Amino acid sequence: MVSNSHLHLSAALTCVAIRRLLAGAMARSNRRRRRLRRILAMCQWQGGKGLYMQLNATAPILAVYANPEACLKKDFRVKRSSVVYLVQMLSSPKDHGWGQDIEVLVLLYSLAHGLSLSVVGSAFGIPKSTVHRIIKHVTGKIKANLKTLISLPTPDELPEIADGFCQLAKSPAFHRAAGAIDGCHIRIKPPGNEYHKEYINYNLFPSIQMQAICDSTGRFLDVFIGYPGSVHDARVLRNSPIFCQALFPPAGWFLFGDGGYPCLEKPVGLLTPYKVPRGQVQARFNRHHARARSVVERAFGRMKARWRATLFKALEMGTRVFPLPQHVDKKVLDTT
Repeated sequence: MVSNSHLHLSAALTCVAIRRLLAGAMARSNRRRRRLRRILAMCQWQGGKGLYMQLNATAPILAVYANPEACLKKDFRVKRSSVVYLVQMLSSPKDHGWGQDIEVLVLLYSLAHGLSLSVVGSAFGIPKSTVHRIIKHVTGKIKANLKTLISLPTPDELPEIADGFCQLAKSPAFHRAAGAIDGCHIRIKPPGNEYHKEYINYNLFPSIQMQAICDSTGRFLDVFIGYPGSVHDARVLRNSPIFCQALFPPAGWFLFGDGGYPCLEKPVGLLTPYKVPRGQVQARFNRHHARARSVVERAFGRMKARWRATLFKALEMGTRVFPLPQHVDKKVLDTT
């Protein structure tokens, strides 16, 4: 038998709970109204365009871009023609918001100087969160168009590339050279999962591997990115599409590689120096080989000098990119 006192207590507690729920709902509604008022204050519509989505012409960095006679290499590390090319390549009918030009400028400025999101936002007069969304959006569009920017040469282009390597090596012996291959480390913030230690390279900082092939002018022909920093260069090569699918170079041609790679004929022609040269002939071969192969190291140096974010800044990577590819064997994490 429930007493009247128990019934009164239950009713009182129920009333208190209902009042708390109503107070919480009222507080959420007030916060939503205040947020909407702020958004409406920023987006005062005039002539069909929101002021919030317009460029801040008073920002010095945008004043430089607005001047057609100004040089953009100091601030963006590329010529104006390259900026125009990127804008045209990435433009689509679905573009909206800030506009493709300012989004490309934000990405280039961030990569060129390796600055934080808040500093980049201050330079352009836009919020930090918007800078983050712009960088992620434009980077994804460039990745989708990567094959139009970096591609393997055609058979008709190979003789010209080989002549360039012969001039670099100062020897006609390398008239079948199709490129130079090497790897470099890109500093990152390591993932917070079980693979954390695997990204610590031999220089004791977390990184991912970037394997690249370039021609005699230092132009990248192929890139393969994403393996942990502890993985050896030779193992990265063995698991790359260039090796697994024998994509490049064609039969009868070869790539220059340093002593960390094996000397191969198939499936990829790879020419490496003598590890312990015996006699003057082998030592002279290594000297000519080094003159030609060093072009890929200079290409990495130019890349990191131009895009300082790849040199000084630990890049933030999404955790979904860190798990190893499924075709990699269990020994891929071994270090040598």
